[in-house]
Amino acid sequence: MRFTHCFKVGRFIETTNVNENSSEKGKKISHPREELVLKFEHFYEMDGDNNEAKGKAGDQVMQNPQALAALQDRLDSITHSPCVMDSLPPPVRRRVKALKNLQVKSAHVEAKFYEEVHELERKYASLYQPLFDKRKAIVTGAVEPTDEECEWQSDHEDEELADELQNKASIEEKKEAETEGAAPENPKGIPEFWLTIFRSVDMLSDMLQEHDEPILRHLQDIKVIFSGPGEPMSFTLEFHFEPNNYFKNTVLTKVYKMKSEPDFEEPFSFEGPEIISCEGCEIDWHKGKDVTFKTIKKKQKHKGRGIIRTVTKQVPTDSFFNFFNPIKVSPDSELDEDSELTLTTDFEIGHFFRERIVPRAVLYFTGEALEDDDSFEEEELDEGEEEDDDDDMEEEEEERDSKA
Repeated sequence: MRFTHCFKVGRFIETTNVNENSSEKGKKISHPREELVLKFEHFYEMDGDNNEAKGKAGDQVMQNPQALAALQDRLDSITHSPCVMDSLPPPVRRRVKALKNLQVKSAHVEAKFYEEVHELERKYASLYQPLFDKRKAIVTGAVEPTDEECEWQSDHEDEELADELQNKASIEEKKEAETEGAAPENPKGIPEFWLTIFRSVDMLSDMLQEHDEPILRHLQDIKVIFSGPGEPMSFTLEFHFEPNNYFKNTVLTKVYKMKSEPDFEEPFSFEGPEIISCEGCEIDWHKGKDVTFKTIKKKQKHKGRGIIRTVTKQVPTDSFFNFFNPIKVSPDSELDEDSELTLTTDFEIGHFFRERIVPRAVLYFTGEALEDDDSFEEEELDEGEEEDDDDDMEEEEEERDSKA
C-alpha cells in the first residue's frame, strides 16, 4: 500500500489518515501457517539460558493432543475460510462488481459535494469577515464598543458580581497603596488575547515556549483565507502582528493544500477533503532575535598543543515559530515514525485553527469552548471504554464456550 501524507477534514468528519499498517511495520506474514508460527513462537525461541525450559514447554505443547487439535482447527479455519466473493456463484459475483462500480461513482459525487461545500465556505467567509474585523478592532483597542454592544448577561454573572463585591474592599486598599506610576486600571483593548488562547489550548500550549510569549503579545489577529474560484482547494492561515523588535514581517502565513477526490488505487477510502501538504513562510528575524535557534558554547582542546578555545554554535530549539517551517516531503516519500507524527500533528493544528480557534476565539479566551471540548472528549472516552468492556465480555464468553 502506498503511503500518502494526508489528514481528513470537514465539518462532518475529523479523522487522521495515516498508514493503516504502521503498527505492523516490519512484520510480514505471507502465509497463514507462518502466522500460527508467530503466535506460538514463544515455545521455540532459542536465546540465553532459557533454551532448555522453552524447548520443554514446546515439547509439552506438541505432545498434547488437545493442543495439537486446537492448532489444526485454527490452521484449517485460516486456510479454508473463503471470502464472501469466493463463496458466491459467478453470476452473483458479476453483479457485486457492478455495485462496486456504482460505489466508485458515488464517491466521485461525494467529492463534488465537498468541492461545493468549500465554495460555500469561501462565500460565507466574506460575510464573517466584517465581524472578525470588528473583533480585531476591539482586541487591539482601535475601537471602544458601545454600551449597547457590551450588554451581556451570562448564567454565572450574578455569582461573579457577588465575588467582586466581596473582594472590592481589599482591591481598593491595594489600589491606594500603589504609586501614581502604576499600570492603568483600564488597559487598551484586551491585553494578551491571543496569547491567552495559546496558553489555554493544549494543542497549542504544547508548542509554546517561554521565549515565544513576548512575541505573541504582539499578535493582533488570525485570519483564514480560502482559495479563490477555479483555484486548487486550499486555505491559508494569516497571523497578523503589530510592529515589534523580533521580526520585520507584519504577517506570517501557513498554506494548507487539500484535495477532494477519491484515490485511484483506493477509491472506497474516500471520506471527504484531505490536507495533503503545507507550506510556511520565511521569517525575517532581527539580528539576534531568532527564537527558533539557540547559541551554545563548547570548549575544544587542541590535541598537540593543549590549547583550549571556546566556540559558539547555533542549534535548532523548540519554538511555536517552527510552525512556519514545516518538514518538506514528496507525496511518495517514506517518512520515519517521528516525521510522520510531526506532519500529521501539523495538519491537525492547521485544521483546528480553521474550524475552531478563528471562528470561536472569544470562547477559547474565556475557556467556555474548552469546557465543550472536554465534555465531548469525555463522552467519546466513555463510549470507547464501554466498547472495550463489551469486547472483553465476548472474549470471556468465547473462552468459557471453548472450555465447555
